[in-house]
Amino acid sequence: MLLERPGSPLAAADVDPPAPGPGEVRIEVAACGVCRTDLHVVDGELPDPKLPLIPGHQIVGRVLEVGEGVEGFAVGDRVGVPWLAWTCGECEFCRTGRENLCDRARFTGYNVDGGYAEEAVADARFCFPLPEEYEDVQAAPLLCAGLIGHRALRMAGDAHRIGLYGFGASAHIVCQIARHEGRRVFAFVRRGDEEAAAFARELGAEWAGPSDGPSPEPLDAAIIFAPAGALVPAALAAVERGGTVVCAGIHMSDIPSFPYELLWGERVLRSVANLTREDGRLFLPAAAAAGIHTEVNAYALDDANRALSDLRGGRVRGAAVLLPAASNGDPDA
Repeated sequence: MLLERPGSPLAAADVDPPAPGPGEVRIEVAACGVCRTDLHVVDGELPDPKLPLIPGHQIVGRVLEVGEGVEGFAVGDRVGVPWLAWTCGECEFCRTGRENLCDRARFTGYNVDGGYAEEAVADARFCFPLPEEYEDVQAAPLLCAGLIGHRALRMAGDAHRIGLYGFGASAHIVCQIARHEGRRVFAFVRRGDEEAAAFARELGAEWAGPSDGPSPEPLDAAIIFAPAGALVPAALAAVERGGTVVCAGIHMSDIPSFPYELLWGERVLRSVANLTREDGRLFLPAAAAAGIHTEVNAYALDDANRALSDLRGGRVRGAAVLLPAASNGDPDA
């Protein structure tokens, strides 16, 4: 499924199979998660994508071919391909464990072709082995929704009372992790979205209510997954003095002005940018050990536009995942 021009629907196309270069693996795609970042790329909210582009950066598949010099993977191995596709390894950020901030970084489904396809190629150094506990379709959301969500939760420190603004793919995973760690979770959803509120409570949130309303009690930290800048002042108002607000998305609408009083009291406002390979090494085994469950809505590959539309319209419970082998109209095939 090709993006030929930002703002236009994806188009089904037959292209030549990708060939792995040195250090790369060619993968038969079994599943690919549909992320809100894909929406930002397709809708033209992230600048200068590779065009034409195959989107998708939560890829689960099996190795069909290995390029020269590949270590750690062999034909037949199951691998996960995340958003981070390549870094220079030379800059100050890369040399100090902050490769997520590399100026020359490339990203799957943005600068390089991704997983909305039957096959994909990836740098083996940036691929992850996946826990056996997860089927392909359940593993896909772990590769971005899970990784970014877990990184955002770590940025919140040891906060006990956690507010989650926007209850989509990332939040439904983070809610489970936080509860497993003994934290209290408060879910903030679109006003009137009783289905999302009920889903949050099912997963362990002790309270769920409208994101434009007050918190039932002061929070130690809040994580904003929804790309709405107006939620930043709301979250700052909800956290206690010394609390942290983490913006977890790669794109957000403009943050409106707010009085300094909301930030005063040693409150912290910070963002999460991309991910590192260390995030994967920390999170994936931990997710399996904690029994984290991913709620998945499966779509056939040629239904990618419908999956994106459902995500845009808030009609996805948990995460959306494309299945290249599925026949149109029967995503469970």
